[in-house]
Amino acid sequence: MLRRLFTPLLNRLPSQCLVCQRWPAQPLCGPCLARFGEPRHRCATCALPAPEGVARCGACTVHAPALDACHAAVDYAYPWAAVLARFKFGQQPGLAAPLAQLLQRLPATAQRLNDATLVLPMPLANERLAERGFNQSLLLAQALLGAPRQRLDAHLLLRPVHRLPQSALTRAERLRNVSGVFAVAPESAHRLREARVLLVDDVMTSGASLAAAASVLRQAGAVHVAALVVARTA
Repeated sequence: MLRRLFTPLLNRLPSQCLVCQRWPAQPLCGPCLARFGEPRHRCATCALPAPEGVARCGACTVHAPALDACHAAVDYAYPWAAVLARFKFGQQPGLAAPLAQLLQRLPATAQRLNDATLVLPMPLANERLAERGFNQSLLLAQALLGAPRQRLDAHLLLRPVHRLPQSALTRAERLRNVSGVFAVAPESAHRLREARVLLVDDVMTSGASLAAAASVLRQAGAVHVAALVVARTA
C-alpha cells in the first residue's frame, strides 16, 4: 500500500540515471534512452534482429510462429539487462515508466495499441507475485496505456501453476516448463471471442512463455495475438 502511495511522488524526484550516473536526472535520462534505445530492424513475428528489408526470418518462414506479431524495443544486453534486473528483482517498480518509453519509441507500438481490443500483461504465479510484490508486466502495460485503461485486464490470463524460472533453463526445458501453466479466467473468457489481443512482457528469451500464452488465448477465441516486449535475447 505504501509503495503504491509514494511511487508517483518518488518518480518525480531528481535521481541519478542508472546508465550514465548523471545527476540530477530521471531514472533513465533522455540521452541514454536515445543512445542505447535506438530501435533496430527485427523479424516481425519473433523479434530477433533481421537484415533491413527482411520482414520475417527464415525460422518463422519455415515454422508458423505462435504470435501474429512481436516487437522488442532493445536487445537484452548492456545497459538494459542490468536495468531490467533492477526493475524486476531490485524492488524498483518506478522504472516501469521509463522502460515503457523504450516501447513507445517503436514505430509499431502505436498501431498495436490502437488495434488491440484487449491488452494483457503476462501473468505471474501467485508464489512469484507474493515474492516480488508486483507484476512488472502489468506495470509496463499500465505505463503504456496511460488512462483510461478499459482494454487492460490483469485477471483474464492466469498462471495458476508455479514452476522454475525460465531464465535457468535450456530452450527445450523452457518449452516443457510452460506446458499447461496458463489458463483463462472462466468468468472473463467471453471477452476473448473474436478479440485482438496484445500481450506485454519485460523480457523475451526463447518465446516459449509467450507462445504458450498465445495458444491458450486462441483456444478461448482470440483471432489475433501480438506481443510487445522491452528486451529480446539474441
